[in-house]
Amino acid sequence: MKQINQNEFENEIKEGITVVDFFATWCGPCKMLSPLLEQLSNEMPEVNFVKVDVDDNGELAQRFGIMSIPCVFLFKDGQEVSHFVGYQPAEAIKDFIARAK
Repeated sequence: MKQINQNEFENEIKEGITVVDFFATWCGPCKMLSPLLEQLSNEMPEVNFVKVDVDDNGELAQRFGIMSIPCVFLFKDGQEVSHFVGYQPAEAIKDFIARAK
């Protein structure tokens, strides 16, 4: 799973389905969610999975109104489809992604 910054963001989400994990290195639930998203990225090669460190990319976090992390956004062809906050099990995340297809 690729970590991106605000300069790369628009290019990463512009085509297809992209899952963006807004996280911080100090966040416990983020550390729990990260390996799960990594696993799903291997299972779902047709979906682009990226992560954004909110501490390093404050403008981007502010743009999306992120108050709690982890916060996971789903984009389709550059448009926000949905998002959730907090840890979710794999099946819930798969259902979340399926909504965009």
